[in-house]
Amino acid sequence: MEKRVIVFLIISLTVIIGYDYLLKGMGLLPPSEPVQVATTTGSPAAAGKSAGSDGAFTEAASPAAASSSGSPTQPVASDGASGTAKEEQTIEVDTDLFKAKFSNRGAVLKSWELKRYTTAAEQGPVPVQLVYAGGRFKGPLSLVTGDQAVTSDLGSALYHVTQDLSRLDSAHPVGHLTFKYHDVQRNVDVEKELTFHHGSYVVDIAVRTQGLTTPVDVTLGTNFGIVEWGEGFIGLMGSASLVDDKVLKETPDGEAERKGDVKWSAIQDKYFLSVLMPQKASAALAKKEGDKLVSAGVRFPASAAGSTMAMQLYAGPKEYDTLKGLNAGLEDTIDFGWFVFGSWGLVKAVAKPIFYVLRFLYEFTHNYGVTIILLTMLIKLMFVPLQYKSYKSMKQMQVIQPKVLAIQNKFKDDRERLNKELIKLYKDHRVNPVGGCLPMVLQMPVFVALFNILYMTIDLRQAPFMLWIKDLSVQDPYYVLPIIMGATMVIQQKITPTTMDPTQAKIMLFLPVFMTFLFVNFPAGLVLYWLTNNTLTITQQVVTERLFGKKWQAAPADVEAAALEEPKEQKNNGKRRNSPSE
Repeated sequence: MEKRVIVFLIISLTVIIGYDYLLKGMGLLPPSEPVQVATTTGSPAAAGKSAGSDGAFTEAASPAAASSSGSPTQPVASDGASGTAKEEQTIEVDTDLFKAKFSNRGAVLKSWELKRYTTAAEQGPVPVQLVYAGGRFKGPLSLVTGDQAVTSDLGSALYHVTQDLSRLDSAHPVGHLTFKYHDVQRNVDVEKELTFHHGSYVVDIAVRTQGLTTPVDVTLGTNFGIVEWGEGFIGLMGSASLVDDKVLKETPDGEAERKGDVKWSAIQDKYFLSVLMPQKASAALAKKEGDKLVSAGVRFPASAAGSTMAMQLYAGPKEYDTLKGLNAGLEDTIDFGWFVFGSWGLVKAVAKPIFYVLRFLYEFTHNYGVTIILLTMLIKLMFVPLQYKSYKSMKQMQVIQPKVLAIQNKFKDDRERLNKELIKLYKDHRVNPVGGCLPMVLQMPVFVALFNILYMTIDLRQAPFMLWIKDLSVQDPYYVLPIIMGATMVIQQKITPTTMDPTQAKIMLFLPVFMTFLFVNFPAGLVLYWLTNNTLTITQQVVTERLFGKKWQAAPADVEAAALEEPKEQKNNGKRRNSPSE
């Protein structure tokens, strides 16, 4: 039984970890590449509308000066006949959490930097940038209608801008930014009003239109909210939406429209997301534009007489409390229940309480490395009774192993009789053959849940531990923790009771080597958890052996007699069957 479990674990880990590497080797998956923010040109239609412009993401040649805190921004020069602007302008909004840049060409978002999170770059750590300057759409908050000509005009036109505050603080907690556009020929009016709040990633948006006779899509653009694409153990990435109280986290092949009661439509990666939370939207939209290119948005019904489309934009980290405080079910984008090929309800139910305990302990330690060690110790204490039963069962199986081998040799050609005799043997000695495996199965949901928490939550991102471990969400740069973890696995194997023959035991010594190479690429927080768990398991086994080992250990003579008892009895039964009296 023990050998089968170990073989199963090895095969499972090989399949789980090696799957995407195999696909890469076969050329079926592209290599992982970080998302680069690059300048892209506008569409041909936009270029035709504005000669000499580099598109919606190009910096203006002479933008208006940004206002200081508390002073209004001077509106850009406009055409008195149409009310639209004459030149391109970049407008900035600076808060304590993020710095955003908008372009009045198309009234779209062109940059969204998170001040409290950084990412690696050649010049050193730089703020996380959530806007990806590429793909099909001009940028986040662009408008798409059923009329391509109108859509082209709305995306390339220069909007008239008014802004009351460019920098928000505790003294000036609310700021407004408004874009206005009027098309004289089509008699179309569009107004986008954005309201920013100090201390919040949420932006209130009101889009007012008049003269549009087709449904209007408000888009998140391409990859807005994805900082980097990951491979392997990464969970679900791409588009996600909540429609009719059902969450869909998978990006469809091609384009999809989910009609119903739309609560939100989002684009997410492991740690960040952007999301639109509309009022009275008719559908959530998602599209796969290409390899590692996705877009999303919401659709509002048409109204020729004029309509107001109200929604909220959240663009920021997957902080559990922040998302839960929005009361929109966005905390479910933190996929505690992810496990290999989808969500596992049991793991998710176990993960949330463990996550609460993790954060509770952090309030006292202020170090997630120490918190992981304490949490692992608490979980280990919870499973002491199960570990005791598992160790006891393995020890008893080791004691009766000579008799098991004798029965297997005696009835190797009679499978039915062999099973009966083994069951009788286990019953007589009060040994449960699966007793060593069952506690492991019961602990699996907890171990997987803790694995998900340490791998998926943003709390460990850039969280230092000590000495050379500066970030628990990335691998150990010097591989010290994986090597020590591999050494503890060797020690654990040496002191764990086994029923394998010496040759099999030597083969199984390759398991720590395999696990060491596997954990080299894992985040340091996960390796620290596994190392702590191994150390505690070794300590528990040593203590258990000293306290109860002699009690479970049968005398060699008793074992040998037990091994010879059954063959002797079978020999006597054979003589009786061959006697003439029968």
